[in-house]
Amino acid sequence: MKDFSGYVLFLDRSDINTDEIIPAKYLTEPDRENLGPYLLEDLELEGFDRTRDLQGRSVILTRANFGCGSSREHAPWALEINGFHMVIAESFARIFRQNMFNCGMLTVELPGETIDSLFSKYRGSEAYVTAEVDKSLLTISNTQSKDEISFHISGYDKELVKANGWVEYADLRY
Repeated sequence: MKDFSGYVLFLDRSDINTDEIIPAKYLTEPDRENLGPYLLEDLELEGFDRTRDLQGRSVILTRANFGCGSSREHAPWALEINGFHMVIAESFARIFRQNMFNCGMLTVELPGETIDSLFSKYRGSEAYVTAEVDKSLLTISNTQSKDEISFHISGYDKELVKANGWVEYADLRY
């Protein structure tokens, strides 16, 4: 199972689409690894500088409808190549969410009020998140605060995450 812990990248916007996660012009790259340098290249977000803000981060906290747009697996791949294994949001595009689980990555949906609270309390700090998948528990902290938050994913999606994705899950069972 992947490590679902790390420092948080705060992307304070709803409707971040797959073209902003990985621009379509790079979808012809023959290897996943080649997608790495282009993660969030087209994301327009005030104050966001990808060359500065991605370094040392491995968890994304964002708003509603993350991963909307086309149904490409390249978006989770680009996140994974850059060390992001978990995205926390109010909601996800259905296909993006399932592509994340199929890749053994974790999406955590939390109520809008909880997302608002996390942005208010932790944005601008070195916030660190851990996820205990078996317990369905997130812990987020910085030098001043610590919160534990329960989350829910289906049993099947939890099994995909624990197996490191669909291929490994199928190898274990079929």
